[in-house]
Amino acid sequence: MTLTICVAQLNFFVGDLGGNVRKIVDAATQAYAQGARLLLTPELSLCGYAAEDLFLRPAFIAACDDALSGLAAQLAGLKGMAVVVGHPSGGDTRTRSVSTQLRHNAASVLRDGQVVARYAKRQLPNYQVFDERRYFSPGDGVCVFEAGEGADRVRVGLLICEDAWFEEPAELSRQAGAELLAVINASPFHIGKGYEREAVMAQRVRATGLPLVYAHLVGGQDEVVFEGHSFALNADASLAGRAPSFREAVFALQLERTPMGLHLRGPIEPVRSQEADLWDALVLGVRDYVGKNGFPGVLLGLSGGIDSALVLAVAVDALGAARVRAVMMPSPYTADISWIDAREMARRMGVRYDEISILPEFEAFKASLASEFAGLAMDATEENIQARIRGTLLMALSNKFGSIVLTTGNKSEMATGYCTLYGDMAGGFAVIKDLAKTQVFKLARWRNANDPYGTGVEPIPERIITRPPSAELRPDQTDQDSLPPYEVLDAILERYMENDESIDALIAAGFAKDDVEKVTRLIKINEYKRRQSPVGIRVTHRSFGKDWRYPITNRFRA
Repeated sequence: MTLTICVAQLNFFVGDLGGNVRKIVDAATQAYAQGARLLLTPELSLCGYAAEDLFLRPAFIAACDDALSGLAAQLAGLKGMAVVVGHPSGGDTRTRSVSTQLRHNAASVLRDGQVVARYAKRQLPNYQVFDERRYFSPGDGVCVFEAGEGADRVRVGLLICEDAWFEEPAELSRQAGAELLAVINASPFHIGKGYEREAVMAQRVRATGLPLVYAHLVGGQDEVVFEGHSFALNADASLAGRAPSFREAVFALQLERTPMGLHLRGPIEPVRSQEADLWDALVLGVRDYVGKNGFPGVLLGLSGGIDSALVLAVAVDALGAARVRAVMMPSPYTADISWIDAREMARRMGVRYDEISILPEFEAFKASLASEFAGLAMDATEENIQARIRGTLLMALSNKFGSIVLTTGNKSEMATGYCTLYGDMAGGFAVIKDLAKTQVFKLARWRNANDPYGTGVEPIPERIITRPPSAELRPDQTDQDSLPPYEVLDAILERYMENDESIDALIAAGFAKDDVEKVTRLIKINEYKRRQSPVGIRVTHRSFGKDWRYPITNRFRA
């Protein structure tokens, strides 16, 4: 007995029901031609993940129901093939203030033009970026269906994402006669998540004694990225196959019945470095946000510093040089080496590069405010004016030509408030918003040593990486004038913000009390800024986005 199973690891578009149906039909047709008789699509593949409050609209649920019926009809000619499709199901009764939820995060098994089985997700995650209990009610059933024909027939237990992280759903499938577990997923990327999934699914396989196929989504959706990395495990928890990361694939596996039981085999992609995953996540996040929202291109302020340099390299890898524009906006405090390095990087990347001095506008602002500021020393006010002039110029270019502005602030800056509202925070998409400064440097060196998209080796001039970071908003300014060293700041940020360690624990771990109190205080008082920042790509398990929900107004002191 040999059954070919395919995983449609595809990039679906939220709300594009017709386009998503076409993708599934094309993948099913391709898989059928390869001899497959079971195709798995990701969680909520029909409507895209995550549709958020679209799930609350009856018209959206009705459209999904119609799309599912149409998909079943289009697949009717693929005789004997089972296609698993993720979709919302059901409805609700609503008033303005109360909703009785009857919707499910569901999956249907389509065969010969009919829905032959349906399953509702049992475990609904409500942590990190997940908010599924807002939209769905948990299921309570089991779904075991047959795939293949005659001697190639196998009984498949269907699970949806979070279900497989708990013991009970898989065990109930085994008790219901499943010989193979099929898990369909839409699990957002963060550093290391792909191999964590493999380890958790290995636990599930050992507990049930059943082989497992893990079908995963790929693509960017607002702040989250899905990296693909579908895989299969045999009953002994050994890796049977691994699909590519961060790109679409119709991933084929062979399931054989041997004297030792069912055995899966397929191609295995090699283990990847964290830097390679991070780079591809940023590239995919930019490409899909720009492409899916219909922007003709991007522009950014190129300062000669490390953050804007990294964003430029990501943008070119994502979109190509022709769709990227860099603008250098020097002030009276811009060092000559900043001009030189910015020009050189733009040349290496082959992008359009322009220089627009902000000196006339800066002098005009100071003149307008001279009577108000008479007798007062220059301070952060004048620094912020410079940043806001740059933000205004970039947004004007965006409005006139249609390209979206990419902001260049990193997570360390967003945490401590070293960013300017309506200045360097002005824009439409924050590419490295979830990347700490130390990670920025590490990723810049990785990109200089690697050229994954063929856009050029060593795109970032070495001096940009090695010179002390500076906002260049006053004479001889460096970031470390008023912040702890980034190695210290980022370590505190990770442990306090991402892992919820206490201030006392950080001090006990050896961090200086003054550094801990300063960084944690800055995190607290700058929440109002982060609420007004653009959406950005999530790459850690806790970002300043949906993962972080702290009140702006509060008096709690740890």
